[in-house]
Amino acid sequence: MKYSRAYVEITNICNMHCSFCHGHHRRKRQMTEAEFVHILQQLEGKTEYVYYHLMGEPLTHPDLPRFVELAGERGFHSVITTNGTLLDRRGQELISAGVHKVSVSLHSFEEGDTAAHVNYVLKVADFARRAAEAGVIICLRLWNNGCDDGKNIVAEECLCDVFPEPWQENSRGYRLMDKVFLEWGDRFRWPDSEDPEQGESVFCYGMRDHFGILVDGTVVPCCLDSEGAVNLGNVFETDLETILTSPRASAMAEGFGNRKATESLCRRCSYARKFG
Repeated sequence: MKYSRAYVEITNICNMHCSFCHGHHRRKRQMTEAEFVHILQQLEGKTEYVYYHLMGEPLTHPDLPRFVELAGERGFHSVITTNGTLLDRRGQELISAGVHKVSVSLHSFEEGDTAAHVNYVLKVADFARRAAEAGVIICLRLWNNGCDDGKNIVAEECLCDVFPEPWQENSRGYRLMDKVFLEWGDRFRWPDSEDPEQGESVFCYGMRDHFGILVDGTVVPCCLDSEGAVNLGNVFETDLETILTSPRASAMAEGFGNRKATESLCRRCSYARKFG
């Protein structure tokens, strides 16, 4: 089966403590180059897109550019999701390594003071412009509708300084220039095993067009399983194909096809409810 993407958590370490982020209680760890290469080998023929996140900030990993190069050599497109705070120092490395797309969660810095926030947005915008000119797709995310305390207006004003209007409106936000997009969205809540179940009638794309691999090799059904609650197996111990076609994984995919959640965590996931 071919998947649209695979989420690979190369590190579960982050340099920020954002209020909207669930976080995790797993042991802090960074993936080695040998482990990453092993995962790439396991992913061959299953997807063309590797997304470098579940938890953690990928730009804290010293070998990220090398990982992007290794993935590119094997025909994968690398997609980075980042809080953007390290792009002024490491952004050029990503561009040079051949990253396909970078999504920046601009709402990560919504709690900073105004001066720091402006400085942050301008640095991200400068990277976005340079990266786009080099052919990289950039998505600037403000996924905090109603929770920004006026910071989104400040962010827009900063972006106007770097990307003069008029912007081209689309279904998710705006196209600021070729390959640079500003995307709006509502804040969502990560599912938690302590949350009450909301019923088993739910649809999700997990195990149908994507799955995730945590930094220790644990395979999970989606990028929102921050603690590895739905442990389908370990890619460092078992062949990935065996894990993805296991009775438990197959039951999840079949269940979602019938709008039924077979796992307790999925019955607690409010994000999946957006799919109707």
